[in-house]
Amino acid sequence: MSTKIRSLANQFPIVTVTGARQSGKTTLAQELFSDFEHVSLEDPSIRDLAINDMHSFLTRYSNHAIFDEAQRVPQLFSALQGIVDQRGTNGQFVLTGSQNFLLMKTISQSLAGRVAVMYLLPLSYAELSDAGMQPKTLDDWVWRGGYPRLHANSISPLDFYPSYIDTYVERDVREELGVRKLSQFRQFLVQCAVRTGEVINYESLARDSGIDGKTAQEWLSILEASFIAFRLYPYYKNFGKRLVKSPKLYFYDTGLAANLLDLGSCDEVLTSPYRGNLFENAVAVEIIKQYQAQGRRPRLYYWRDYAKQEIDFIIEKSGNIQYAVEVKASGSFNSHAFATIDALSATLGLDRAQRIVVYGGSDSYDTRFGRTIPVSELPQLIS
Repeated sequence: MSTKIRSLANQFPIVTVTGARQSGKTTLAQELFSDFEHVSLEDPSIRDLAINDMHSFLTRYSNHAIFDEAQRVPQLFSALQGIVDQRGTNGQFVLTGSQNFLLMKTISQSLAGRVAVMYLLPLSYAELSDAGMQPKTLDDWVWRGGYPRLHANSISPLDFYPSYIDTYVERDVREELGVRKLSQFRQFLVQCAVRTGEVINYESLARDSGIDGKTAQEWLSILEASFIAFRLYPYYKNFGKRLVKSPKLYFYDTGLAANLLDLGSCDEVLTSPYRGNLFENAVAVEIIKQYQAQGRRPRLYYWRDYAKQEIDFIIEKSGNIQYAVEVKASGSFNSHAFATIDALSATLGLDRAQRIVVYGGSDSYDTRFGRTIPVSELPQLIS
């Protein structure tokens, strides 16, 4: 990702790094642009100056500045438009932000064509491994998640995530997005975690959260805008009405989902009925992170028809299916894991090399059914 961001800074006057709160955006921006001045718009005095006297603010920070949490001052974007257009040079400013809806709305209004956007999620399995922090087990990986501070400071997930949720609900949900029913929103978060990896039934989600269906959809959009959860949509190109059209629900970090499910250790993950869905979630996000590290939009879907035949993930390339991927948390290879992919291979036009099973073991196998790979080899699918 670092190489891609540096490249974009040579092509655009502004680079934006957006992602979940505490995913490392500021640290990354400061490491890549060490000669830029860091300006935190979380600081009330600096934010007040920007809001009340933009001219003085941009006279003080006129070039080579990192504006942190830029969505806190929406009028900054139109002011930057005039500056970058007048200069006509690239690599002038870096913006970071953790509220994607607010950030992208203001970018689209004022800075379209002038800014490159990169997405930074919590650390991937590959990044943890490269940094010498490879999880001891896959259940430990699922339980801890990937937030950098948790790993860098050896914070227990039991301490980190409750504080993270409190900050998220109070700062982002209440202050910035205007949600007032905070106790119901917390219950909504838990109900979303219960449904990790499932096709969303909005009526059921709303009922169990004590809200109406419209509010459930609005709150899901809030979770997406703040990089807490996302909807994965079905692949139905050229297959018409035979397929389910509703999305599935996943979290951007399984550690957060596990905490919402009250799983107190990696051993509890191992014996939990949610283990398979959490592992499936972890694989989905690992694939998405590989796309985003390259500055590419994820081409990830799932397949499910009305006969209830389901393939966990479809990876698309150039408008066609590149891989069909099944996910099994078991650490042992079982050829039965290919059963659904094998049954649908003729329909989907899959050859053996396109059939993938990701499992909880550490070895890879080429079989007559397809390839079985561990989590560590997932980056190969997006190379």
